[in-house]
Amino acid sequence: MKVPLVVVRLRSAGSWLLVASLLLGPHPAAAQSPVAGDWGYYGGDVFGRRFSSLDQITRGNVRELRLAWSYRTGELGAGLARDDELAFEATPVLAFGLLYLETGTNVVLALDPQNGHLRWRFDPHIDRARPYGQLDARGVSVWENGAPGSSGPCKRRVFIGTLDARLLALDADNGEPCKGFGTTGEVALVQGVTSPPAIFRNVVIVGSAGGEQRAAAGGRGIVRGYDAVSGVLLWSFDPPADGHTQPANTGNAWGVMSVDEEHGLVLVPTGSGANRFADSLLALEAASGRLVWVQQLVHHDLWGFDLAAQPVLGDVDLNGVPVPAVIQATRTGMLYVFGRVRGEPLFPVTERRVPASLVPGETAAPTQPFSSLPALMSQRAVQPEDAWGITFWDRAMCRSRIAALRNEGIFTPPDTRGTLLSPGNMGGVDWGGVAFDEQHQRVIAAVNQLPMVATLRPAPHTGRSAALLSPWGLPCTAPPWGTLLSVDLRRQRIVWQVPLGSSVGVTPWWLPARDFGMPNMGGPIATAGDLVFVAAATDSFLRAFDIETGRELWKYRLPAGGQATPMTYRAGPTHHQYLVISAGGDAALGTPSGDYVLAFALPEAAAAHKSAE
Repeated sequence: MKVPLVVVRLRSAGSWLLVASLLLGPHPAAAQSPVAGDWGYYGGDVFGRRFSSLDQITRGNVRELRLAWSYRTGELGAGLARDDELAFEATPVLAFGLLYLETGTNVVLALDPQNGHLRWRFDPHIDRARPYGQLDARGVSVWENGAPGSSGPCKRRVFIGTLDARLLALDADNGEPCKGFGTTGEVALVQGVTSPPAIFRNVVIVGSAGGEQRAAAGGRGIVRGYDAVSGVLLWSFDPPADGHTQPANTGNAWGVMSVDEEHGLVLVPTGSGANRFADSLLALEAASGRLVWVQQLVHHDLWGFDLAAQPVLGDVDLNGVPVPAVIQATRTGMLYVFGRVRGEPLFPVTERRVPASLVPGETAAPTQPFSSLPALMSQRAVQPEDAWGITFWDRAMCRSRIAALRNEGIFTPPDTRGTLLSPGNMGGVDWGGVAFDEQHQRVIAAVNQLPMVATLRPAPHTGRSAALLSPWGLPCTAPPWGTLLSVDLRRQRIVWQVPLGSSVGVTPWWLPARDFGMPNMGGPIATAGDLVFVAAATDSFLRAFDIETGRELWKYRLPAGGQATPMTYRAGPTHHQYLVISAGGDAALGTPSGDYVLAFALPEAAAAHKSAE
């Protein structure tokens, strides 16, 4: 296996662009509310913190983890027009006594959390002949009708958005479509969806997949809210044009949204574009869709720096005072923290001058917003002397390649002679997101350090972005090419940073595999057992790290690529703690494909011993 080329396209409408009020009813309704510590939402909890209070598995016993059960979904791409694009990026959720997840083709599964046995399966039968830009779907959302007198079928529901643009409501108990929702259990959407819907009371909120599937028509960043019972459209937020671009250039809301129940907000990250709502964090009133505030984190995006990561909600300590905040990690390798109510920066953000475009007719933004928090990766220009290789020969080849490319540091615009992008369009923190240990004010992130080369073609206004690789298929800059790190928000510093992943299957046969730190897709979770769990890297290992030091404590070789974020929960009469990961590979990284859902747990004796403590 070698690190593949990662290709993105550019579209333009007058400039060169890298493309990349109805009130709630009076009855109460609520999203599923799991017992504290259990994974009832895609991001762990409603705040998207990816932190579990479970502590049965600790840094003292994690070496004893073993495979508890496995399940094969059966989805390997048969009949798909683009089966080479299939990915399995799902993070399951635990609700109502079952484990719910979906495959990359929107097949919904309900598993017994104790043994992995299938309880029900629903196939929405998406059009497999359609050439989807990407074939991935990351998860489902669950909801329970809390209205007085509500009972019977579909009191508890599973919601998903499909690649072929449908919002589905399924009975959480048996997987049957909820006939009273829309038309026989589904509502037609304008664009496909790859992320789980957000749910606020009885409003189901969806964006679209246009930011990922760039072939999707329109590319508009419309966000919609639907009634969870009937499927009736309650509101629609359609970002207005800013006078310089058409609405179609607004970045799509393809990432995972977060809900602030206390303040009635939904936090929406958007994709790339030139409109002021692109590459932005939006706070919308969840009941009406009204815009409350917006913070744009990349101006006039020429690089594909979509806000891919889920916004994380929590209290941030400022001089000993907890302040309701939203933390946004980005592909630029920067962390931004804003107040949730008004959107003001809680750590300074300054506009700095950045390199200008050399392409005739293109005007790049003269400045970009930089966070005062420590950058998660280098922002300096890459020089020929930074070339790396495993022999003198490939190092010299890399030195020549770097010398021929334009690079003036972060935000160097792409041009026709080639630009070295560091970070690249899959750099920094991608859709895997970050974990937030609120008690210790630590942000844990898996970071891509892989440089890319972007080359524009004057006609037909398109471009190509590919990894900067040596003749051996390895990156031309020194490792690590992927890291796991911890940021202390109180001290505003990186506490530790370690390579994530080894070169197993990548380096030549005569060179031993090393823990270089590899490109990754997927995110980390943290637990009260003082552990960080993460797969994501190209070597297909699931790993456990010490949350205090970053030391690797355990790893397990998965049968396929682990490009997903794991989750953890309790099940069974002894409240056994399980760790679950989807392992199916990812076309973007070229990792081995598969259809596995794997659960790990301590041996029964160790679990019983811990439970008795």
